[in-house]
Amino acid sequence: MAGGWARDGAVSEQIEASINDELARMKAQKQPVGESLRFCAECEEEIPEARRLARPGVKLCIDCQQERDGAFKARAGFNRRGSKDSQLK
Repeated sequence: MAGGWARDGAVSEQIEASINDELARMKAQKQPVGESLRFCAECEEEIPEARRLARPGVKLCIDCQQERDGAFKARAGFNRRGSKDSQLK
């Protein structure tokens, strides 16, 4: 399915490119390294053993990590389609 002047399959390619960009961004995020802490580095609550085993190198409890993940991080966004339809939505 193509729209306007786009060739067949162009929309699928754009969707796939967006997914690949997001996967690359997620893989590039800094992962914890080293030994997990037993107590949270921010609130000093005990980190459950299951979390320490599931995420080696973890430094924060679940609550503190959720707060940190919820903080706004600006990312460069751009309109891949560039068509009038996508700009009006």
